[in-house]
Amino acid sequence: MCGIAGIIDSRFSPEENLLVLSRMLQIQHHRGPDHTGIWQDGPAHLGHNRLSIIDLSDAAHQPMHYRNLVLIFNGEIYNYLELKKELEAKDHRFTTHSDSEVLLHAYAEWGSDCVSRFVGMWAFVIWDSDKKELFASRDRFGIKPFYYINRGGSFYFASEMKTLKATPVFRNDINVNQVARGLQMGWLGYHDETYFTEIKALPAAHNLTFSEKGLSAQGYWDISAGSKISSSFVDKCDAFREAFSQSINLHLRSDVPVASCLSGGLDSSAIVSMVQQLYPALKYKSFSIYYEGKGDVDERPFIDEVIRKYPNVEPVYFSPSDSQIAESFHLALHHADVPVTGSSFISQYFLMKLIADNGIKVVLDGQGADEYLGGYMHSYYRLIGGMIQQGKFGKALGLTKDINHRLGSSAMKSAAHFGKSVLAALRDEQELYSLEFRNYYPFMTNTSGSGTPFHLQDVAGSRLDQFLYHLLFSTSLPSLLHYEDRNSMAFSIESRVPFLDHRLVEMAFGLSDDDRIHGTETKYVLRESLKGILPDAVYSRKDKKGFVTPGENKWLRGPLKFLLDSDIDFPDFIDKKKANHILDDYRKGDNSKATLVWRLVVLKEWMKVN
Repeated sequence: MCGIAGIIDSRFSPEENLLVLSRMLQIQHHRGPDHTGIWQDGPAHLGHNRLSIIDLSDAAHQPMHYRNLVLIFNGEIYNYLELKKELEAKDHRFTTHSDSEVLLHAYAEWGSDCVSRFVGMWAFVIWDSDKKELFASRDRFGIKPFYYINRGGSFYFASEMKTLKATPVFRNDINVNQVARGLQMGWLGYHDETYFTEIKALPAAHNLTFSEKGLSAQGYWDISAGSKISSSFVDKCDAFREAFSQSINLHLRSDVPVASCLSGGLDSSAIVSMVQQLYPALKYKSFSIYYEGKGDVDERPFIDEVIRKYPNVEPVYFSPSDSQIAESFHLALHHADVPVTGSSFISQYFLMKLIADNGIKVVLDGQGADEYLGGYMHSYYRLIGGMIQQGKFGKALGLTKDINHRLGSSAMKSAAHFGKSVLAALRDEQELYSLEFRNYYPFMTNTSGSGTPFHLQDVAGSRLDQFLYHLLFSTSLPSLLHYEDRNSMAFSIESRVPFLDHRLVEMAFGLSDDDRIHGTETKYVLRESLKGILPDAVYSRKDKKGFVTPGENKWLRGPLKFLLDSDIDFPDFIDKKKANHILDDYRKGDNSKATLVWRLVVLKEWMKVN
C-alpha cells in the first residue's frame, strides 16, 4: 500500500516539475513513510511513497524499472505468486519477491489485458519511455484511489485530492452538483466527478492512457447478472465457502503481521472466524471501537462470542472520549479530503489509530458484503417489488408482514413499507433515486440541468440484482471505500477487503434472490455457508447495526457543538434561509433532520480550507 503521484507537463523545466512533485509526495507522505522515490524522463515525472508490505527489501522500492517500462503502484496483487509462476514459464526472470515486479512483467507480457488476470486492489501507473505514453489502471471496485487533472496537454495525478492542490494547474472551483449529491444522498463522488470541477477520478474498473495524442479511458470489467447458477443451495454454499476461504488465504499474504477489524457484525466476524478456521494455531489480533451510554450501541457482547469460540484471537478495544473526538475532528476531516456525510467516519478514524498504536500495518475489514448479498434492510423494498412485478402478491404481502413483525413496526409503518415496495415495482433505480433526491429537503439553488445530477444505467437481472449492482458501483460502496482508504492510510495502514474478491462478487450475482435473502434472513448464503464456523449468536443475528456512532445527535450536542455556531455563513449556492431554519430547529431539539444537519455543518467546516 502506497501513495503515487506524477506530472507530465512540458511548460515547466525539469527542476520546477521536480520541486512540485516533491511537495506532492510530502503531502501524502502518510501513505508510504518507508521510502520515497522519484524518476524523470523529459516532461514525465513519477513519484512514489512506499508502505512496505511484501518484500521489505530496498530492491522492491519504486519507481521500478523493466526494459522500457517504469512502474509506480499503490495496492496489492494477491495472486502474484501464481502469476509469477506463469510468467517464469514464459522466460521472465525476477530480482525481487514483490508483487510490484510481477505486475510490471505482467504488463510487459500481456499489455493492458494484464489487469483481467489480477486478483487484488490497485491504482498504478506505467510509463513507456519508448512510446512516451502513460498507462494507468484502477481496480474493479475502486478500492484504491486515482485522481487527476488534465488540462492543455498537461497531466497531473495523485492518490489523494489534497495532493493535487499543490500543483500549478489546480483551481478550487467547487462542483456544485457533487455538493448536492453529498448533502441529499450522502455520496462522496459520482463516476469521474469529485468535489472540485478541476479534479477527476478514474472510475473503478477503468484503464487510462495519456500521451501527446490526449487522454482516453476505457472500462475493462463489469458484473453480469443475466445467468444464474443452477446447482442446489447446498452446493452453492459449498462453493461460496470455498471461494471465501480462498480469498481469505490470498488476503493473508504479507511479510508483516496481519490483524482484523471486528465490529461484532456478521461480515467482520466471518473474516476473523475463517482466519481461525484456516489457521487454528495462529495468534491473531482484532480491533474494535465501542461506546457506552444512554442510546449508544455497544457490540462487545457479540465480539466476545467470537473471542470465546476462537481463544487465539486477542481483542483490543477502545472507546474515544469526548475530548478526543473534539481534538481529532479537524485532522480526520483533513485526511478525508471531502465533507464527510456521516459520523461513522470518525469512529473508523479512531479504529485505525488504535491499530497503528499497536504496531499493525495490515488489517482485514468487512466492506462489500452488504452491497452484493442484500445486507441492508432497504433491500427488501426491491425484493418485494420484484415479487409484485411477477404477480406474486400473496408472497409479497406475507414477506412484508413477516419483516415488519420482526421489526416491531406499527400498522402504519407496515403499510408504508409495502407502499415503498409497490413503488419499487413500478419505477427503475434511476427514477427511485431521483425521487429521493428531489424530495429529501431540497435546498440547492443552482445544480446544473433540469434533472437530477446523476444517471444510473439499466442493468440485467432481477429487481434486487439491479439495486445491489448500483449499491456496489454508484450509491453506497464507493463512499465506504473512500473512507476505508483515507482513514487507514492516515495512519500508514493497509486495509484489505476480502469480500471484494471479484470472483466472490461474480458468484453472488449468479445466485437467486432467495439465496441471498431468504424470508427474514439477509445474506443467507453467507450465514449458511459458515454455519458452525461462525459463533451461533452471530450466525443467528437478524439486526443490522452498521458502524453505529452517536455522532449526528450526541456529538453535535456535545464535543462537536462548536460546529453549530449561530453565525454560520453558507456559500451562495445553498439556500441560506432554509439551511439556517433547519439548523435552528435542530438547536431547539428537533432531531428529525440530524443527518442533514451533520452534512451542512461539516460542509461549512470543509469549505473553510478549500
